Amino acid sequence: MRTTDQILGDLAEVVRQTFPDRDFPDAVNLHTQAFSDLGLASIDFVVLAERLDAFYDQRLPFGTFLKGLRDRGANDLELGELVRFLQTQLG
Repeated sequence: MRTTDQILGDLAEVVRQTFPDRDFPDAVNLHTQAFSDLGLASIDFVVLAERLDAFYDQRLPFGTFLKGLRDRGANDLELGELVRFLQTQLG
């Protein structure tokens, strides 16, 4: 099983590769907000989800994950939530 730090590192790498023209903070942590801190838009998250599928070489159920966020009225997404989702899915 991949550790929290490994997945957070993977996530930072994939974000930087996916959006190379953007200026992201040098350090991200589990409390970094995907939309307000990183400046991602919802369409960016769709692209990021596709890149994470490719990075991990498996189809991950991001639709279900995002529906859960919408159902609870989340305005943003802490990277920690995304890391926990990825840990669960990657086993």
